[in-house]
Amino acid sequence: MKKVYFVTGIDTNVGKSIATGYLANQMMQEGKKVITQKLIQTGNVEVSEDIEMHRKLMGLPLLDVDKNRHTCPYIFTYPCSPHLAARIDRKEISIAKINECTNSLLSKYDVVLLEGAGGIMVPIQDDYLTIDFIKDEKLPIILVTSPKLGSLNHTLLTIESCLNRGIVIDTIVYNDFPKGDEVISPDTYAFIQKYMDKHKMDTKLIKIPNIEIPS
Repeated sequence: MKKVYFVTGIDTNVGKSIATGYLANQMMQEGKKVITQKLIQTGNVEVSEDIEMHRKLMGLPLLDVDKNRHTCPYIFTYPCSPHLAARIDRKEISIAKINECTNSLLSKYDVVLLEGAGGIMVPIQDDYLTIDFIKDEKLPIILVTSPKLGSLNHTLLTIESCLNRGIVIDTIVYNDFPKGDEVISPDTYAFIQKYMDKHKMDTKLIKIPNIEIPS
């Protein structure tokens, strides 16, 4: 069955791109036809650096769907949230255009891993947040977290926000790459597991191993 998963994080720079590429590679090994997509890329010109990271981890070169921007319909120059980046570049973000690209990819692939920009409350437009998009499109999410200090608070806040809006959390990816604090890391992972059990969440919890990123 064809499926789109929205890959989001508890914050920026938490490892969404690494997680997206890693999961895509794992799915490929299982025989699934999978492609990754970036909702909106900021701080780049011409090519999405996150898509480039996905392809490296998948062991693939840039594809035709990357070059024609079906995997990243919007690339803005300034490294900030999408609503501001679009304003700076004097462009408008069309949700319809993003969905058109996603549906085009889904016609060719079994799974689309759609990576967001930052966390779920990041504004796509002045009056439209990432979490609004996720809910409107009824997308299950893959939530990327980490053992860095402060991540536990951000993780629980993100989970609560999704549960309150009826958003399905398919998987929580614990990104312990590069290796985190030896005291905090295992405790944070255990706490998330206990929290999931307490709330009877039908959600997978997986760890990203210490992988090597191809040059």
